[in-house]
Amino acid sequence: MGKKAKKAQEADGPGHHGPATPATTALDAAGIAYTARTYDHDPSAGSYGLEAADALGVEPGRVFKTLMVEVTAGSGSRLCVAVVPVSGSLDLKAAAAALGGKKAAMADSAAAERRTGYVVGGISPLGQRQPSPTVIDDSALEHATVLVSGGRRGFDIELAPDDLVRLTGAVVATVRSVG
Repeated sequence: MGKKAKKAQEADGPGHHGPATPATTALDAAGIAYTARTYDHDPSAGSYGLEAADALGVEPGRVFKTLMVEVTAGSGSRLCVAVVPVSGSLDLKAAAAALGGKKAAMADSAAAERRTGYVVGGISPLGQRQPSPTVIDDSALEHATVLVSGGRRGFDIELAPDDLVRLTGAVVATVRSVG
């Protein structure tokens, strides 16, 4: 880890002792078990998700990034959430299909922040200001637990993927770029 002698801490939830965020509030209210995982965020990191995986000592396939996409269907469009492993990228066409649209594009950062109440790099799929239709990549179900942003840069939440799906009301589909 070289210069990345990042401090990583864990706390079990509920009563997690990590930062209180809308995401942890939603988990606590639902009675869902999770582990709060914090680390010292490096503002110069090129990828928030890969930084989290490295700092927390977790394989990148278990750490998932939350991406806001604008999905077009018929004559309108809507903001949606796509949750994919940080080790890959989002297949926009697959995300659009999974969310009932014809095409998808990455959402404007400012629109994503207004919609979710979180800052880019700390957008959680949980506890968003305005919940959006959500798709979670099916690879999440291959793991006993996955990590997603806890609502701040340097803060992830580890939980069972079934709980993540249930709390977000997500559809599960292959939406990561494969091959």
